[in-house]
Amino acid sequence: GLISVISVGSYVLLYTPLKKKTELCTVVGAVPGALPALAGWTAARGTIDPAGIVLFAILFLWQVPHFFAIGWIYREDYANARIPILPVIDPQGERTAFQSILFTALLFLVSLLPTLLRMTGWIYLVGAMGLGGFFLTAALRFRRNRTIPVARKLFFASILYLPLLWAFMVIDKV
Repeated sequence: GLISVISVGSYVLLYTPLKKKTELCTVVGAVPGALPALAGWTAARGTIDPAGIVLFAILFLWQVPHFFAIGWIYREDYANARIPILPVIDPQGERTAFQSILFTALLFLVSLLPTLLRMTGWIYLVGAMGLGGFFLTAALRFRRNRTIPVARKLFFASILYLPLLWAFMVIDKV
């Protein structure tokens, strides 16, 4: 449907050309990366509703610190390929670390919305709070020590966060 067209269109027409031109490509690319969740929810429900938008927001916000960690680890490769992601154009990592914290903190808050919208209950809420605290702590550590090993820990925190968050959502509904 329309969401799929927007997803493919934003990937091909926005993200792909921006990838070689601006550090904003990461945030722009997070839109088509998160739209499949909204598309699936909308297909199942027959309408775009707040719950689907929350799922989109969780995936959108998660992608930024996840990718910044990857970008920091491989920033020399991105620089050699002339891809100006934020970790490349921010050699000291101040903006990269700040934005990682910002997006992780926003993710923490947005991840609480499924309970407020009555999509989930207390099992998910406790899990989301614990996982959010874990992920945010990893981002804060990256702010204090912007090294490849610490960026790798932020990356692994992001890898653990998302499937475990979805698992808490499923467990809460069983």
